[in-house]
Amino acid sequence: MTKTTIVERLRYRFDNFMSKGTVALIGGLGLVCLAFILLMAVLVSFTAIMPEGSDRSLLESIWNVLMHAIDTGNVAADKGWKFRLAMLIVTLGGIFGVSTLIGIVSSGIDTKIENLRRGRSRVIETDHIVILGWSLPVFTLISELALANANRPNTCIVILSEENKAQMEDKMHEVLGKLHRIRLVCRTGSPSNMADLGMVNIQAARSIVILNAPDDAGDVQLVKTLLAIINIPRAVPQPYHIVTQVQNPKTLDVIQVIGRNEVEVVLVQDVLSRIIVQTSRQSGLSVVYMELLDFKGNEIYFKAEPTLRGKTYGQALLAYNDSAVIGIKRDDTIVLNPPMHTQLQAAEELVVISADDDKIHLSGLSEPPVDHQAIHLRKRDRAEAENTLILGWSNHMYNIIQQMDQYVAPGSTLTVVADYPAAEVIRVESLGIQQQTVQYRQEDITARRVLEDLNLSAYNHVIVLCNTDIDPELADANTLVTLLHLRDIANRSNHNFQIVTEMLDTQNQTLAQVAQPDDFVLSKQIISLMLAQIAEHKDLNAVFAQLFAPEGSEIYLKPVSDYVALNRPVNFYTVVEAAKQRSESAIGYRRQVDANNVAKSYGVVLNPQKDRPITFAPQDTIIVLAES
Repeated sequence: MTKTTIVERLRYRFDNFMSKGTVALIGGLGLVCLAFILLMAVLVSFTAIMPEGSDRSLLESIWNVLMHAIDTGNVAADKGWKFRLAMLIVTLGGIFGVSTLIGIVSSGIDTKIENLRRGRSRVIETDHIVILGWSLPVFTLISELALANANRPNTCIVILSEENKAQMEDKMHEVLGKLHRIRLVCRTGSPSNMADLGMVNIQAARSIVILNAPDDAGDVQLVKTLLAIINIPRAVPQPYHIVTQVQNPKTLDVIQVIGRNEVEVVLVQDVLSRIIVQTSRQSGLSVVYMELLDFKGNEIYFKAEPTLRGKTYGQALLAYNDSAVIGIKRDDTIVLNPPMHTQLQAAEELVVISADDDKIHLSGLSEPPVDHQAIHLRKRDRAEAENTLILGWSNHMYNIIQQMDQYVAPGSTLTVVADYPAAEVIRVESLGIQQQTVQYRQEDITARRVLEDLNLSAYNHVIVLCNTDIDPELADANTLVTLLHLRDIANRSNHNFQIVTEMLDTQNQTLAQVAQPDDFVLSKQIISLMLAQIAEHKDLNAVFAQLFAPEGSEIYLKPVSDYVALNRPVNFYTVVEAAKQRSESAIGYRRQVDANNVAKSYGVVLNPQKDRPITFAPQDTIIVLAES
C-alpha cells in the first residue's frame, strides 16, 4: 500500500472541510482572516515601521490593520515606505479574504434559495392535513378540504410529492386560484421515505390522504408508504388518521396488517363500478351522490339525540324539519335504514343528512303535520328482463359486469362494444354470471357506422366508459364523440334510452352537456370527494360502503305515485310517513320538469324542508333509502 504523504493528508482534510457547507466555510475563512489580522497587528505594533506620532498600542494596531483590510482606500493616506509596504500586504490579504467571503456568502444564499425552490425545507405545522402524491384528483381534493375547513381558521394543507415544488404551486394557482383562510404548502420528496415524511411533520398531522397510481404498482408503493408512516412515532395522543385509495382488493389484507384501525380504504374499482351500475339504472342518481359527497350542499353527519332515547327509528324520521335521518350509528357499526320499530339506545347516534352540523335541530312538534289522506301506497310491478349496452373499455369492466348481474332480472342481456382485443375478454366467461348473458364485439365506438349497426332501439340503458389506459384528455374526447353520435341517433329514431357517461376530467363536463346525457359519472372527482369526506370524518367510510353495496339499503328514485297523490299540495312530512309505511327512509325528490336544468341540480332536491307544500307531477320521483 502506498504511503500517504503529509501534503495528501492536508489536502484530504481540506477537501473534507470544504464539503461541510456554507456556514463552515464562512467560519473557517473568518478564523484565517482573524489570524492574519492579529499577526500583522503584532508585526506593526512591535516594530518601528509606524509613522512618528502614531499610537503604537496593540489594540490600536489591530484596529488599524482591520480598517486597511476592509477598506483598500486607507493605504493612500499612509506615510513611510515600510509602513506602506506592510499595509499593502494587509490590503491585498483583505481583498483576497473579503472577495472570497462575499463569494461564499453569495453562493450560500443561492444554494439556500435553490433548496427553498426545491421544497426541501422542514414544515413546522401541527394539526395540519397532509396529502401524499400528485395526480389529477388532487385539485378536487384540495378544494373540498378547503370548503370543509372554511370555518376553521389557519388550516394548513401540506402536499408532499416527487413533483417539482414550483410546478405544483403554479398548477394549483392556475386551477384553484386563491383559497381564502387556507394555507397550501408544497414539498418535494418521496412519500415512502421516512426522512421526507418527517420533513412535513407527518407525526403531528390531523389527517393524511394518500393518492397512489391507478394500477397494481401504485398499490405496491402504497404499502411502502404506509410502512414508512407507521414506523414514525406519533407526536400527539390521537392515532394516525390515514385515508387512501386502493386498486386491487388483494392489497386490503396487507393494509389491515400494517395499519389496523388507523387506515381507511376506498376500493376505487369497486366503488366506481357500483356507482356506474346503480346510476345506469336510475336517472338522477349521480346528482344525488355528488351532493352527498361534496361539501357545498347537504352532507352526512352523526348526531346524538338524548331526548329521542327510547323512541323508534320510524319516529326519528319525522323528528326533524331541516334534516333527513337515514340510519343509526352503534359504536363502530353503521346501520342504514334499520327496521322502523328499532328503538334508539343511549350510546347511539343518528346518521342524518343536513346542510351543516350546526343546523341539526329537532322540530319540537309532538305530532308532525302528516296528511294521511294524501298517502296512496302502490306496489311496483315485477322487474322484467333488460338489455344494457356498454360502449368502451375500462379497468373496472369486470367489476361492472358482476355488479350488473346482481340488479337485473333473469333473462337480461349485456352487450360490450370496445376497441379492445377480443382475446383479452375471455375472463368474462369465468365471472359467474347468472342473471344475464354477456356478448362482446371489438369495434371502434367513435365510428358512426358502428353505432348505427348496433340497433340502439333494442337497449334500455347505455353506458359510455372512458379508457383509463390513455391520456385523460384523449379518453374524454373519445367519450364526447361517442356521446354526440348516440344522442343524435336517439333523436332521429325517436327512441328514449338512458345514457350514462363516465368522464375523467370535470372540466369536460360542460362540453358533454351539449349532448344532454342523462347522467355523468365523474370517476376521478367521485374518488376525490370520498377521500375528502373520510379525511374529515373516518366513520363516513362505513356509511359509503353500505350506500354503494348491492346488499342492504341503497338509494333509489321511485315514482311519486307509489307514495302520495298527484296534482295536490302535500308536505314532505307526508312523503316521509308514506315511505316509512313501506319500510323506507325518504330523503328528497326529483322534479322531472327541471331534469335538464343545471342551475336547479337537474331537478334533484335533497333534504327539503318537511313543512313546505309540494305539488308533484306524474313523472316526478321520490328519493328513498330502501332494500330494493
